[in-house]
Amino acid sequence: MDGNRTIDPSCRDRPPVAIDIISQLDIFGIILYSVLTFMAVVSMLVYIEECWYIYRKVPSHKKSAIIWVNGAAPVITTMSCLGMWIPRATMFTDMTSACYFAIVVFKFLVLMIEEVGGDEAFLRRAGKNKLRISTGPCCCCCPCLPHVNITRRSLFLLKLGSFQFAVLKIAFTILSIILWTNGNFDIADMAITGAAIWINPGVGVLTIIALWPVAIMFMHLRITLRSLKIIPKYAMYQLVLVLSQLQSAIINILAMNGTIACTPPYSSQARGYLMSQQLLILEMFIITLVTRLLYRRQYDPLPDDENDDEHTKMAIPADKSDIASGQCV
Repeated sequence: MDGNRTIDPSCRDRPPVAIDIISQLDIFGIILYSVLTFMAVVSMLVYIEECWYIYRKVPSHKKSAIIWVNGAAPVITTMSCLGMWIPRATMFTDMTSACYFAIVVFKFLVLMIEEVGGDEAFLRRAGKNKLRISTGPCCCCCPCLPHVNITRRSLFLLKLGSFQFAVLKIAFTILSIILWTNGNFDIADMAITGAAIWINPGVGVLTIIALWPVAIMFMHLRITLRSLKIIPKYAMYQLVLVLSQLQSAIINILAMNGTIACTPPYSSQARGYLMSQQLLILEMFIITLVTRLLYRRQYDPLPDDENDDEHTKMAIPADKSDIASGQCV
């Protein structure tokens, strides 16, 4: 029976151009596209207003990091909106969002350090403590790993672990575009001879390595920075990561496997991208509003280390006797 089934030619075509989408929109489509575009515009306007507030009200050493971190959701919203209207540009809009978020991973680590007062203040406050490295996404299953002394070298390695992702992700993106122009790169080509099957897993490993230092630093500073709402800020950062990377990857895999049905003029893969972008616009719009509440405010400075009370002390890992007995925390 499957041999007698006819397939619409458009299901094998490239994604439609923008003018074809506009000409085929019905009333529901017009309303949906208008609402999602409105959300993307509002997200960017909210972000611009927030940048203006941060530029005027926030200390200079924290401005750059806060602006970068706050821009994650609005940038992804804007890129998703462009990909929704111009499906043939989806690869480029997704790459732009991924490159921006790679920088955000590093900037969030910098932000946590700057909230304490910078590198020197962090080393002064935390020099007598140790870092717990048995955290996700790399070593959450190894609770008895030894704790690491906090030194300039360990702080440099933490920064390097996240910074490499910001640099190499952009480098791999440029390489992918170059290979694409030569016909050697196709996101849907999972053959062993294709470039995508080698580049994407490599980027995945770099992502895991970059997320590890951020998780280590958060676990160490979550108590100290509780008054600065670091826990909900970290939750929003993680939510952007899951939605923009994991959710999109799952939808795209389902589309490439044909699980998502073809609906002319969209092929199965193009329709999967469309669904992912529409979901991201809505989700990132909500995250933009939430992060505005978290970041667009002024905080009292952290007390000096000598005056830290029980609510501002850094998280101290278990001692060696606990580690030896297997009672890791």
